[in-house]
Amino acid sequence: MAVFITKVRDAKGQAVTREIEATNITEVRGKLKEQGLFPMEITQKAAAGNLMELINKKIDDRKKVKLKDLTIFSRQFSTMINAGVSLVRTLNILAEQSSNPKFRRVISEIRTKVEEGNSLSDALRDYPKVFQKLYVSMVKAGETGGVLDEVLDRLATFLEKQAKLEGQIKSAMVYPLVVLFVATAIFLFLLTFVLPIFKDMFDSMNAKLPAFTQMLIDMSGVVRTKGVFVVMGIVGSVWGFKRFINTTYGRRWFDATMLKAPVFGPLLRKTAVARFTRTLGTLLRSGVPLMGSLEIVQDTAGNTIIAEAISKVREAVREGEGLTKKLEETGVFPPMVTQMIAIGEETGAMDDMLSRIADFYDNEVEEAVKALTSLLEPIMMVGIGGMVGSIIIGMYLPMFSIIGAIQ
Repeated sequence: MAVFITKVRDAKGQAVTREIEATNITEVRGKLKEQGLFPMEITQKAAAGNLMELINKKIDDRKKVKLKDLTIFSRQFSTMINAGVSLVRTLNILAEQSSNPKFRRVISEIRTKVEEGNSLSDALRDYPKVFQKLYVSMVKAGETGGVLDEVLDRLATFLEKQAKLEGQIKSAMVYPLVVLFVATAIFLFLLTFVLPIFKDMFDSMNAKLPAFTQMLIDMSGVVRTKGVFVVMGIVGSVWGFKRFINTTYGRRWFDATMLKAPVFGPLLRKTAVARFTRTLGTLLRSGVPLMGSLEIVQDTAGNTIIAEAISKVREAVREGEGLTKKLEETGVFPPMVTQMIAIGEETGAMDDMLSRIADFYDNEVEEAVKALTSLLEPIMMVGIGGMVGSIIIGMYLPMFSIIGAIQ
């Protein structure tokens, strides 16, 4: 029999820890129920026999639940609930067919909590790294209104469009990074292995080297003799920068700088507007109140400057002011967005208007990504040519001097 460590709540409501011997978790729950204890967490105690199982569990915990997994889960969940399948049975089916080990375990634990009498939204709330506040709030609204299948379908559509938007941004970022990595690798190879061969040849001829060639040879010497320190310096700089932007001031500075950046700034602003309108429209359509929706949108903004603007809008709405006026005052959202939201307020079709704005800006982001990719391609080609060409020019410049001296 295995030993399980359980965190339980007793009849007085106090949390205590107990060790129980049982063959499986189901038996543990039965024993706890007989003792009048409510289980909050059950984990198997480490032993020599199950050490590898625990290691695999830790590895699975480090894996992330992808947006694609969550989208498929929401779509299938909606379909089965709409078909009349019970909630517990649906969760059981979804857990069995999930290919992600971590997500499979999370769904199984959610099913257990639902069996114990918890609502679905309360069970989802215990896994904030998998189900964000937006997801939980929409599910709660669906449970309250008796339209859980419709809400899950909206969530699936929302996640699909969010995944598409993120994919477009990543495709715009990955290409230049890959090209930059390849160009840097070629440059370092020529600098480290090819240029020293020419240096030995020039030294044997006692040739006077041009300043540009001498600079490249000095760089080659630094890379070959002190390359470890150079790498350590680069790694240290990256680490320090990450620590800086994890601070409140650093994150705000970085987000503000990125929004003002010449090329990426407009793209990030359009992405933020698309995310804001899509999220707010989906929440309002699902029955989440405006104040709660604005709070969720603020938490999921992804940019400190945008989040601060939404916070100001939220405070204004709480004090009885209109949504549109404060959006205009923030200066973050384009006039077209604020005017269309104003029309939505006047006509009572805010959610529909927000969805239209989101669709428009999704297309704007797609066009911006295409334009950015078209712009980066020639820039990257020129950059690679410049890096490789500088080495070639540096190697051949002394040869012209040598040939002139011979003649």
